[in-house]
Amino acid sequence: MLEQHIPLIADPKKLLLEMAQRHQVSDVLKLIVDRLAASQAVALTRIWLIKPGAGCATCLMQSECPDRTNCLHLVASAGTSVVDPNQDLTRLDGSFRRFPIGVRKVGRIAATGEALEVRNISGAPDWLALPGWAKAEGIRGFGGQPLVFRGEVLGVLGVFSRTTIGDTCLDWLRMIADHAAASLANALAWEEIETLQNRLTLENDYLQEEVKQHAVFGEMIGQSSALQKVGEQIELVASTDSTVLITGESGTGKELVAREIHSRSARSDRPLIKVNCAAIPRELYDSEFFGHTQGSFTGAVRDRVGRFELADGGTLFLDEIGEIPLDLQSKLLRVLQEGELERVGDEQTRKVDVRIIAATNRDLKTESEDKRFRSDLYYRLSVFPIELPSLAERKEDIPLLANHFLSQLARRLGRPSPRLTLANVQELQRYNWPGNIRELEHVLERALITAKAGKLRLNLNYQKAENEPHPNTVGTSSATPTDDILTLSELRLLEANNICRALERTGGKIYGTDGAAELLDMKPTTLASRIKKLEIDYES
Repeated sequence: MLEQHIPLIADPKKLLLEMAQRHQVSDVLKLIVDRLAASQAVALTRIWLIKPGAGCATCLMQSECPDRTNCLHLVASAGTSVVDPNQDLTRLDGSFRRFPIGVRKVGRIAATGEALEVRNISGAPDWLALPGWAKAEGIRGFGGQPLVFRGEVLGVLGVFSRTTIGDTCLDWLRMIADHAAASLANALAWEEIETLQNRLTLENDYLQEEVKQHAVFGEMIGQSSALQKVGEQIELVASTDSTVLITGESGTGKELVAREIHSRSARSDRPLIKVNCAAIPRELYDSEFFGHTQGSFTGAVRDRVGRFELADGGTLFLDEIGEIPLDLQSKLLRVLQEGELERVGDEQTRKVDVRIIAATNRDLKTESEDKRFRSDLYYRLSVFPIELPSLAERKEDIPLLANHFLSQLARRLGRPSPRLTLANVQELQRYNWPGNIRELEHVLERALITAKAGKLRLNLNYQKAENEPHPNTVGTSSATPTDDILTLSELRLLEANNICRALERTGGKIYGTDGAAELLDMKPTTLASRIKKLEIDYES
């Protein structure tokens, strides 16, 4: 039999120090039970933590459990058996893997928060649940300590000793339990922080991926296949020095594409210079593009650098290039071909290294065939053409664009960002947007200015299409009153579309306050009758 002077732990101070340095719960638990079990005086040491009830159906103590919400879970175990040295005492799935709180000795320690210390169980072999095991392993003492942190019981530390437990060992055991509780609380806090950080990282990764999907490149908002195709073209041409011709209707975002091509090119550290060719007076084209010297013409009070020289080493964006007068296009072609220019009033030839990105809403191929645009300049510009889709061709992007613009406008106007309802989205998607994205932004700005109680009232100028569908079709352009005499069919269509807009604006609500009937100033029963008569198939 072991003498009682053998300590439960060889170096308790070292254990206390190491516990404070562990930030993982599993590391703290393993450290405590392994160090205690390393003593010859310890047969078995275990830690149970209070956790939500689990495994109740197979728990051997389920009949004794008063409340299955929480119980003690065995989370760490270590020891050595003198009967069977190969026995694995680290297993957590034995008969005592769970203890109902308040039940048996370990459960009562958790319920009361008070230690249970038995220095020597001699003469009371039935004190333990398994007296045969206690006798075979030579168990003499038991130290059960609650793990309490800031008044809250976290669990129980239990030590089965093969020697009588002295006062000094009990003092150290109490101190170890107190430090263990603090270390576990800190480790739990660290793990919670780490979990939150991982969650934030995942959420950030997700949001970044969403941004990548929703904004194909830079400020180009959308995820439609048409915009994805534009993104692919940008990626292909950006790294080259090839001239790019961007075509598309007004307001489709040609300048955004030019910016993105430049920012992804090797010239991105040099300037992107923009010239609106439609805004330059005819007599100032040479000066604007190539610069001038002082006194070269009336008003030339000093030397001026032209746009080509400003863009030297960078990119020159020629917006609305189709507006350059035909007789002036040859000078532009010379600079593009030879990379040389002369300022107005100066005979010195200057070399420039400029990448050209041009944009137009005209069909330059047809213009060149009709001799309204130089064909040689057209072919020089259209090395890599990119055609931008109209907003009508990418209506699935409207919700993303609308939310983006509303957020920007709300910040600029100092107003709360309104909620974009399903009815708003459907109304926006039903319109054909002849002014494209620029018109969408202006419509939303007006709506935000006139919004009441956070509700957007969109003012869209619907035009009657040539081939109007049946009035029960929702999602097409609506007819508006004109000076023309309308047929009965046109009147029915006009009424049906008006009711559809009211239903969308109210989210399908017909009756009561803010319902479609109130908006249309008619009785709800009358509106229901009209919906049925006009065969409007509307789903909110």
